[in-house]
Amino acid sequence: MEKATVSKLPKITLYFWIMKICATTLGETAGDLLSMTLNIGYAASSIVLIGLFLVSLMSQLVSKTYNPLLYWTVILSTSTAGTTMSDFMDRTLGLGYAKGSLILLTILLTILAFWRFKIGSLSVNNVKTFKVELLYWTAILVSNTLGTALGDYLADSSGLGFAGGALLISALLGLVIFATFYTQISKVLLFWIAFVLTRPLGATVGDFLTKTHEKGGLGFGTIGSSLVLATILILLILFTMRKRPIVE
Repeated sequence: MEKATVSKLPKITLYFWIMKICATTLGETAGDLLSMTLNIGYAASSIVLIGLFLVSLMSQLVSKTYNPLLYWTVILSTSTAGTTMSDFMDRTLGLGYAKGSLILLTILLTILAFWRFKIGSLSVNNVKTFKVELLYWTAILVSNTLGTALGDYLADSSGLGFAGGALLISALLGLVIFATFYTQISKVLLFWIAFVLTRPLGATVGDFLTKTHEKGGLGFGTIGSSLVLATILILLILFTMRKRPIVE
């Protein structure tokens, strides 16, 4: 039987969700910075960013305690890798946003079902062994890739535009918050719904920040947006390190 350890994940607080949205938005802008602005391409960007994800993930897995900087580095790396992986599927392979989203949703549900069957619970409070943490990060990587495809679908193919897509996802997250406090719906289920939805929110907000005014965005560009978001995320990490949000 695998020996349990202390949790290496942060407490699920308001700060967690703000940082999650910031990290996933940065993942969108940074991924686009590599694949589009620097013209590295989706396939090459995916290889580079997946490599960075694997390095940061292994560091997280071998760590014995919760390290906010390391944890959010892995979250960010899953976001950037997810951005380029989604773009590679949707554009380079020609699957399109809708089909790519359905494929990724199927993969994510399969991972969560396997996790539930093998472990018995999808609660992040039970992520205290190597096996469960590996499932946790696999689900996060796929959910962030799914979020990119879904966010791009809402912004580009649904007719909602960047702002409209962000408003729709925000409204859905509002319903999740309402259900968390005022219904008996499983808190674990609501957590994973919120976790998935924050990625397309980050994707649509990232596009809204970077795209030109002619395309319905604010025109900050990938470089400017990434620098601002990285600064905000670093400041939040430093703040939470002072607050010591460690799950025992």
